[in-house]
Amino acid sequence: MPSPDPVAAFAELKFRDPVRARAMVEALGRLTADIGRSRVSVMHVCGSHEQAIAKYGLRATFPRALNVIMGPGCPVCITDTPEVDEGVALARQGVHIATYGDMVRVPGTVMSLADAQAEGAKIHVIYSAGQAVELAERLKEPVVFFATGFETTAVATAAIVLNGLPDNLSILSAHKYIPPVMEVVAEMPETTVEGFLAAGHAATITGWGVFEAFVERHRLPVVVAGFEPLDILAGLVKLLELVRDRTPRVVNMYPRCVTKDGNLRAQERLWKVFRPTGGRWRGIAHVPNGNLRLQDAFAHVDARRRFTIDLASLWDYAPPALAQSCICGDIMAGIKSPADCTLFGNECTPERPVGACMVSSEGTCKIWQQYGGHPDLGGLA
Repeated sequence: MPSPDPVAAFAELKFRDPVRARAMVEALGRLTADIGRSRVSVMHVCGSHEQAIAKYGLRATFPRALNVIMGPGCPVCITDTPEVDEGVALARQGVHIATYGDMVRVPGTVMSLADAQAEGAKIHVIYSAGQAVELAERLKEPVVFFATGFETTAVATAAIVLNGLPDNLSILSAHKYIPPVMEVVAEMPETTVEGFLAAGHAATITGWGVFEAFVERHRLPVVVAGFEPLDILAGLVKLLELVRDRTPRVVNMYPRCVTKDGNLRAQERLWKVFRPTGGRWRGIAHVPNGNLRLQDAFAHVDARRRFTIDLASLWDYAPPALAQSCICGDIMAGIKSPADCTLFGNECTPERPVGACMVSSEGTCKIWQQYGGHPDLGGLA
């Protein structure tokens, strides 16, 4: 038997085929017409989905009646101000802070890590949890890894903790867990969301089965989707089919990466190191079990227990006046869009961000600003 042609083997993995894309767009039009309402609102909970939607101009192809909302799927955006304040306070106390790049400019109550760095604080941008370990080994001085992100990055943090940290490295966890915030959005009285597009990369860890209880409780469909244009369009087609048929169930449209049970080894590491606890997500609400904090067994590496974090030292500063007008919370909850904010594109730009949604590469405001704002759908059917 001849060996398979590797080029032919990958030929079927086409995710940017314009012919297929047009067919799916037409299907979206038929489905919204079948549903028969002037507005059908669904939500995705992933900044990577929003990036792809904007980058490939997908919103300009959606039918008028389809409203695809970006929810609280940007981990930088929903890191609450007191968590940023903790990092700033530690930095101003002389501790080296290692964190991911987008976190440096996220505003706290009165200043960001970038502001603290301008005053002489020692802030280090890293690209992986492993680099925090390397930094601590090199510096030999106290280092705190300000760890942010959802399940995917939390697993990486758990891995370095289980491997054993250098004595001078501590963890300040601002990690978050996505499934609980979907509950909060579904229960908001003003929500119009009729179904959810779930993030494929997070589901590689948790598995798609994690959403079954949510669907049962709220009678809302959930579709797990990948991040290529055809992944997203196919996910939306399936989601609208479920909305049309009033069939609340979970469908996995990312089977090449996601299974029902997920990555069991990663889950074991995640829950060995972290415990879910309630906490506030910036501008949204208190989210029961939405924050990930270190288990008691790892108190010896928990920055909140190893250091006295003097938040009172920040109170001599006045919070920026413009921050009071920021509506990032309503944007991430899917109640409003960036276009509803008077600051968007004016006082608030990627170069001069007022709110966290304009800082992060996964923030709705920055994405919309980067790709020209919300497209004009006036000429489309």
